[in-house]
Amino acid sequence: MHAGPRAGRADTVNCHVPNGPIPSMPANNSSAPKVGFVSLGCPKALVDSERILTQLRLEGYQVSATYEDADVVVVNTCGFIDSAKQESLDAIGEALKENGKVIVTGCMGKDAGEITRVHPKVLAVTGPQQYEEVVGAVHRVVPPKKDHDPFIDLVPPQGIKLTPRHYAYLKISEGCNHRCTFCIIPSMRGDLVSRPAGSVLEEAERLVKAGVKELLVISQDTSAYGVDLKYKTDFWNGRPVKSKMYDLCDALGDMGVWVRLHYVYPYPHVDDIMPLMQQGRILPYLDIPFQHASPRILQLMKRPGSAEKTIERIKAWRREVPGLTLRSTFIVGFPGETESEFAELLDFLEEAEIDRAGAFIYSPVEGAAANALPDPVDPDVAQERLEAFMDVQARVSARKLERKIGHTLTVLVDEVDEEGAICRSAADAPEIDGNVYVDDAAGLKPGDFVDVKIVDSDDHDLWGEPVA
Repeated sequence: MHAGPRAGRADTVNCHVPNGPIPSMPANNSSAPKVGFVSLGCPKALVDSERILTQLRLEGYQVSATYEDADVVVVNTCGFIDSAKQESLDAIGEALKENGKVIVTGCMGKDAGEITRVHPKVLAVTGPQQYEEVVGAVHRVVPPKKDHDPFIDLVPPQGIKLTPRHYAYLKISEGCNHRCTFCIIPSMRGDLVSRPAGSVLEEAERLVKAGVKELLVISQDTSAYGVDLKYKTDFWNGRPVKSKMYDLCDALGDMGVWVRLHYVYPYPHVDDIMPLMQQGRILPYLDIPFQHASPRILQLMKRPGSAEKTIERIKAWRREVPGLTLRSTFIVGFPGETESEFAELLDFLEEAEIDRAGAFIYSPVEGAAANALPDPVDPDVAQERLEAFMDVQARVSARKLERKIGHTLTVLVDEVDEEGAICRSAADAPEIDGNVYVDDAAGLKPGDFVDVKIVDSDDHDLWGEPVA
């Protein structure tokens, strides 16, 4: 029987375990210049990496799976919190040691001086979304072949994907209009810039035609999609579609695949998409970073809402969509957080029954307004609170998963090995949520949908048997 991969999770907001060197991709010309690529951080950064690699492949570059075979290495960094910055610096150092020719891009690239102070031998540093600058830097270090023929070295119409074939991240906007005091994303990625609805839907359609079974909608603030465009009407296959969250979700619901929403800010109009979930047009899943439950701490964070009103909305959502899964992220040890305010957060977790939650200890990232707040929480106390948070969340999760025993769920197969299949239900986003383990995987392959009867559960994962 498969063992669950992890007993608890202490996630960082919009960050995850680095993806590491990107696997090599086939090309017809073995003499083409080769680029190594290390992609760190969140799914939004992964989409940036895919865009850069697609452009390089269009120009005839190959992608190397090892440092040794690469003519140059690009490191796409994360700079959201101090631990992510250190992880990025370590990855740059490893690439320099193993290869020697390194170009740096991504969120941490916003402050080139910080990178070059530690690693003065990097060849170039660019910030996030500066795709042309990254490609230009690669050209300077390793010029493309003059005789490259894009009609021979084919790139698939959906572009280069770094996720498995059956799911893909769909970035609908960049930047953020909020000024949360713990966050420096707007200073790195700027204010909200939405993609027109037609462009998003055309990309989604290409991905689905290429075999994608699940679209994961991502941005810095999915709920604000289109506000900068004044919800302008665009066109997709001759159909008018407003560049607005509801209209985009409604159109994506026509594609016949799972559609999962991430980074949803709890604006009132989120209520409007509940019917789409109830009708099965998009998954009954919301990733909403609530961050805390204490009204005073939320105010210090410049975040909206209060725990009582939030719980009222959650209960209303679940009345309309009984199977709704809520994932969220929270900060513990925020400056000034008292024991009673932390207790409010734990009470909220229990009452709201947050299905999936991650937390991280407040980190005074350079440039964040919250650094100026008084009464910092002792690091040992903050660590104790993080552990207490994860204990409560594990208890809530275990209780909710146990209720699924005996029920039949449709799951999506991610992997198949000698022990069986590793799958996900509608309640599970890849990498950050749980899994459904199926021992009898005869005939199953990644990307298959299969109905399974749930027979067991633990704190985070489920076990099932295929329904005959």
